Parts: sequence; structure tokens; C-alpha cells
Amino acid sequence: MALAGCGGEDAGGSGSSPEADAAGTVVVGSDGTQEITLVVGDDYVFLPDAFRVAPGRVRLTLTSEARDLVHNIRFTPGGGPVPIEEEIPILNAGESETIEFAVDQPGDYQYECSFHVALGQIGTMTVAAA
Repeated sequence: MALAGCGGEDAGGSGSSPEADAAGTVVVGSDGTQEITLVVGDDYVFLPDAFRVAPGRVRLTLTSEARDLVHNIRFTPGGGPVPIEEEIPILNAGESETIEFAVDQPGDYQYECSFHVALGQIGTMTVAAA
């Protein structure tokens, strides 16, 4: 789980790379895990800022297309029906990292870059039956 400035559907100039073009597409891997890639750049935006998955295993990859900024991703404490503890604590410019977790409780789960949350770098993962 595309968007502009943390809300909307325009990538705000970030959508020129293949990673950004594919960001937000949820695919099911051969092991049944739902896979999603989020992209960050030299702005305060997740691409996308919202996505939807079914209950089950999720493999989330955060890819940085930034040249200067570092980012992280975590599920906002208290920002969902149940806590999701997995996070990427720091992602330097140009890096990519993946986390995997299970989510069975339907609802909206807020995620954020804790470095830039005050600047609006927030998104929502919705868990709902297909």
C-alpha cells in the first residue's frame, strides 16, 4: 500500500522508477504470504500511504529512493486494533529492507516514519477479508 504528501493518488514526482510504479501492489508469494513494497524518497511521503491486505502473513519491503534523507517504518503504537511490533528502525538513502509479520485482526493500522511523523509521513494498512 498511490499518493502525494501522505494523501491522494499522485506520487508527487516520486513515481518515475520501476519500484515506485509497482509500489502498493499486493501480491501473494509462493508461500502464501502477501507481499507489498513501500517506497520513500527525499520527501516526507510513503508511496503508497494506504494499502489493503487480507488477514494472514504480510511481507513488507521498504525501499529508499532518497539521496539525502533516512527513514524508518513502524506501526504507530496504539494506532491499530492490536500492536504490530516488527519495524525497520533505520533505512539509509538507497537501501531496502523487509519485515514479515502476521495480522489477523481486521481494522486500520497506522504506520509512520518516526523521524518525520510531525511532517505527516503517515500511512494506513487496512486489514479486511477479501
